[in-house]
Amino acid sequence: MQYSLFDRTSARPVCVGNGDTCKRHTQNGMETLPCPSPQACEFGAQGNCKPYGRLNVVVGDDDPLSSFMFRTTGFNSIRTLVARLHYFNALSGGRLACLPLALKLRGKSTRQSYGQPIYYADITLREDLTLEQTLTQAHEIEHQRIKAGFDQAALDHTAQQGFNNGAFEDTEDEVESIVEEFYPTQTLQAADPSQPHYSNQVNSNRTHPSLAEKIDRQAQALSA
Repeated sequence: MQYSLFDRTSARPVCVGNGDTCKRHTQNGMETLPCPSPQACEFGAQGNCKPYGRLNVVVGDDDPLSSFMFRTTGFNSIRTLVARLHYFNALSGGRLACLPLALKLRGKSTRQSYGQPIYYADITLREDLTLEQTLTQAHEIEHQRIKAGFDQAALDHTAQQGFNNGAFEDTEDEVESIVEEFYPTQTLQAADPSQPHYSNQVNSNRTHPSLAEKIDRQAQALSA
């Protein structure tokens, strides 16, 4: 998880931090500065800087090296996903990458939400598998990969380096998905590329499918 503040026109990160230090685009170029968290940061005040979680998961068996990226700025989703990943990794003896799991959307209501549902993402067992069956499959998959020469540790290390280097490298195709997640009620307008752009107008001219629509389409394609 990172703290991120995006330019709403280009969807390029203006500032990315971890709670201790951050990298920020300034008039002097890229600078490393203190990151006191969004609530205590003058630059990221007014709710423009948010927690940013990205979870990469393999969907289907067509390409084991490709992945679906789930993005969220929801604290409940980030907290739940991080906890679940740690639990499943410990439970499986470090075989997290081999576990057949399911990514689900859950809802709950609290007094703070005045009875309105709050939706968050969760990682669970698949409906057709028990915990014992899931762990057995993880052992079998790991054995098959080791026998074939699959180096999971090297892949994890390389992927982590790529994600770290790519903190400022989201593609143009991802612009609307990122801005929709961070600023769901705002629109895209021309802005000074050196400054984050803030607007409170509703985007009524969106021509590309939303992130939710993309997820629905992919789910329908997999179940067809």
